[in-house]
Amino acid sequence: MPSATDKSFPQLFAGLLTLSAALVISSLVAATALRDFKHASDVLVVTGSAKRAIRSDYIIWQFSVSSQRPTAQAAYQDLQSQSERVQAYLKGQKVPEQVLNIGAITTESIPAVDANGRETGQTLAYRLSQKFEIRSEDIDRYTRLSQQASELINQGINLVAQPPQYLYTKLSQVRVEMMAEATEDAKARASAIAKSSGDRVGSVRSAQAGVFQITPRNSTDVSDYGIYDTTSIDKDITAVLSITFSMR
Repeated sequence: MPSATDKSFPQLFAGLLTLSAALVISSLVAATALRDFKHASDVLVVTGSAKRAIRSDYIIWQFSVSSQRPTAQAAYQDLQSQSERVQAYLKGQKVPEQVLNIGAITTESIPAVDANGRETGQTLAYRLSQKFEIRSEDIDRYTRLSQQASELINQGINLVAQPPQYLYTKLSQVRVEMMAEATEDAKARASAIAKSSGDRVGSVRSAQAGVFQITPRNSTDVSDYGIYDTTSIDKDITAVLSITFSMR
């Protein structure tokens, strides 16, 4: 006659077998969940960039004339004469009135000083100046005119000319286009990286645009705050975009 121990052994074995199967199933479920969670949390951060060559389409050229005389009246009369000669010169160069802006006259008194460099309270002279500014889309014409400024100096005019500023007026449109190009570049980079690891690129989690660099043609200058070069006619625009992709 079987003992109680013999009767309980098959039941114990069956229980252990069921428990083992449950543990295996639980492990598989846990591993699958962990793998799914890992892929859900995996991300890839890629930087994309776009570069475009542009040519400035707007010029700003500023210059001024000045006169310094013992009296304000004498300085004004001399300045007025110089200003009229400058305007006659520009008219002779067929500069339209609508591109020329003539600023107000500014006055500065020059204090007299003693041998020790201390001001005496008297006025030594008066310095008057007047600014001129040309704004135009005709880049080449006014670049040449700015290079001829020495002609006025040779005529005895106290001219101080600033280097022309060259601007590009379609930046807002170009920015949108270049951000799209930078995004495509980032996607291509991400796909190449994911392919090497057997993964695939998923959706975009986030994107952060960097600053635009507007530099002279073929320049390697960069700045954390961005660069906007106004000294050169031909420029390069570089856009940078950092994108976080999900992986699957």
